[in-house]
Amino acid sequence: MTQTLQQFLLNELRDHPEKYALVMMMADIATIGKLISARTNRAGLTDLRGLAGTTNVQDEAQAKLDVYSNDLCKNYLGSTELFAAMASEEEDEVVDLKNPGANYVIAFDPLDGSSNIDVNAGIGTIFSVHKKLDKVPAGDERQFLQPGRDQVLAGYILYGSSTMLVFSWGDGVHAFTLDVDLGEFLLSDAHVKIPDASPYYSFNEAYAPYITEKDQKALKIIRERTDKLRWIGSLVGDFHRNMIKGGVLVFPAVDTSGKKNYKPKLRLNYEAKPMAMLAEQAGGAAVSTDGTAIMDIIPRELHERVALIIGNKKIIKEAS
Repeated sequence: MTQTLQQFLLNELRDHPEKYALVMMMADIATIGKLISARTNRAGLTDLRGLAGTTNVQDEAQAKLDVYSNDLCKNYLGSTELFAAMASEEEDEVVDLKNPGANYVIAFDPLDGSSNIDVNAGIGTIFSVHKKLDKVPAGDERQFLQPGRDQVLAGYILYGSSTMLVFSWGDGVHAFTLDVDLGEFLLSDAHVKIPDASPYYSFNEAYAPYITEKDQKALKIIRERTDKLRWIGSLVGDFHRNMIKGGVLVFPAVDTSGKKNYKPKLRLNYEAKPMAMLAEQAGGAAVSTDGTAIMDIIPRELHERVALIIGNKKIIKEAS
């Protein structure tokens, strides 16, 4: 019989009682995934498609499901008393959750790829957990200026043709699929590995003329080592396919103005760091386009952005 997430977590707790808090977190995050999945599946029937009429801290238009997902994560995770603070792509500042006994902080992108909502394409929730810094106030931004190497838990929930929960707490990558009839996440793969044969590359080719010469050279090598372009436009969707099927995802800095003012798109804390942990745990790599391992970058600010190449380790090494 296929193992449920609950069984998996109980077995982990039996073997590693020191992981109690992390096990409880995963149970709570799974619940959030079920709630967002159900709401996403009904979006066209409940007036949750389209824009909310607000913008986030990056001055990006928020979809209605962005707002719903952010509020759900903030309120639900705040009530668990496991987290001292949270940071979100949709929040201007760190949110102090007023849990003085909590030993962890969580950063998340509540709904990655939200522009795909109205066309029924893949979207997701990304999360990254660090231990709380003892000598820093819970609501201080410095709680989230920790390198990816210090993450104790990272993962995502993909809402696509099925809903999948993928995570790592440092012993490989574990993938679960939601059985909607049972209302349970069932184990799909206990130790996901990026295949050595990697036929896919993912990149928005419309931006090819607007990236640096160095990145164009790297992209050329990646194209030569792969032979199939696949691009969904959501980090979760593109990364998940390439992790399962084999490939490399490229998110370089872009300048469409011609002024050579290249700016990356992805957020280090909410997107790049957690995905980098998963990539490395799956036998892959994640680097900035200057070759620096994403996991080694120390954030300088809460909403810092970074260029990203992630996926097959061998191909990335050749291109870097």
